[in-house]
Amino acid sequence: MTRPRNRSRSSTIAALVVAALASACTGPSGTPTPVAPTGAASAPAGATTPAATGATTASSTATPTSPAPSSGPTSPPPDDPSSERCARAIVQDMTAAQRAGQLIMVGLDANAARGSLDGLIRDRHVGGVILLGGWSGGADVVRATTKHLNSVADGSGGAPGLLLAADQEGGRVQQLRGDGFTRIPSALDQGSLAPTELARRAKTWAQQLHAVGINVNLAPVADTVPASIGRDNDPIGQWDRQFSSDPDVVASRVAAFVEGMHQGRVATAVKHFPGIGRITGNTDLTTDGIVDRTTTRTDSFLRPFASGVKAGTDLVMVGSAVYSRIDPGVQAVFSRRIVTDLLRGRLGYRGVVVTDDVGAAKAVADTPVGQRATRFVEAGGDIVLTARPSTVPTLHRALTSRMSANARFASKVSAAATRIMTLKAALGLVGCD
Repeated sequence: MTRPRNRSRSSTIAALVVAALASACTGPSGTPTPVAPTGAASAPAGATTPAATGATTASSTATPTSPAPSSGPTSPPPDDPSSERCARAIVQDMTAAQRAGQLIMVGLDANAARGSLDGLIRDRHVGGVILLGGWSGGADVVRATTKHLNSVADGSGGAPGLLLAADQEGGRVQQLRGDGFTRIPSALDQGSLAPTELARRAKTWAQQLHAVGINVNLAPVADTVPASIGRDNDPIGQWDRQFSSDPDVVASRVAAFVEGMHQGRVATAVKHFPGIGRITGNTDLTTDGIVDRTTTRTDSFLRPFASGVKAGTDLVMVGSAVYSRIDPGVQAVFSRRIVTDLLRGRLGYRGVVVTDDVGAAKAVADTPVGQRATRFVEAGGDIVLTARPSTVPTLHRALTSRMSANARFASKVSAAATRIMTLKAALGLVGCD
């Protein structure tokens, strides 16, 4: 989304949640047990990180048109009925394969050939691409790449435009560098800025992304790393990716970052829900130390996520850690209690939910590739992010096969595709009369 959204029903609910969390206890006393981070979004220096609900069978008078020019979001907020009707109409006209493809975002490595994803975009109807691997060639290189990717999508039978994402947090996690991109300070340094100043700077960073065709920034990090853990937290604390060790400070900076990005016409993804600041292991790299035994459903460390929801974040990224006091033994990315009950229910979030990397991340290695997609959708998620293009056919086949065999699952895919299309409408990637 290119501008802050109006206070919709979800924002109102989120405001109540913020108030409730303010008085909630943070869990048992004592030093929290650290857990590991999430997928591609957790890794430093070039790591990838990461609309309204409704059935797609409802009738609609909105008529889809060809995608609008990629000049930035101009459509109504996602709670606008016409935007959602348009999304439903688009999804209703899609084949099962097209719907499934919209639920996949794939990584394009900086060292890969520019056209290496063309077949996946055309044949698997992939709906999003994230630039990974550290793009240091400057704005011209990124602009040429996004222009090519858009041309492939435009040539796919009038398909919606692509979500084109990057990890532009700052500090060690800034995928796009070189001429045309400001060197962004670390989140810890950003946290020392007044919220108004952070919003002003974030607007500039967003304008630079928008100018090269990037419409989604997989940021900000809403994780709070306790001072007692600090740099022992491998995914966040070690790399100064947190705004602060105080969840209230983090909450204010998350809102400011989202506001600035929206003013600069770029969508945001608050991450890594429900927080990976209390773990020691990095889910990209290990299965050790990725169990959080402290965080609860009413934890103060959820305040930054509630703040991001209230500010109108377009996406929320869910991590791959395990939260034993919320859903024991189940990774967040596969947990209905976390994705549906906590995020969509308690926090009132109605937008797009995206995974951290489930392609190459060690934390999900024991889950068959296809199940990484189907289990996430079953939990209430929308976009499956994979840093590994070779996994896309398997992810896509798993989604379409289960859609064919299970009408309830097919309905979940349609609902997810509708949320994604609502976001794309808001970003000007599809138009409606």
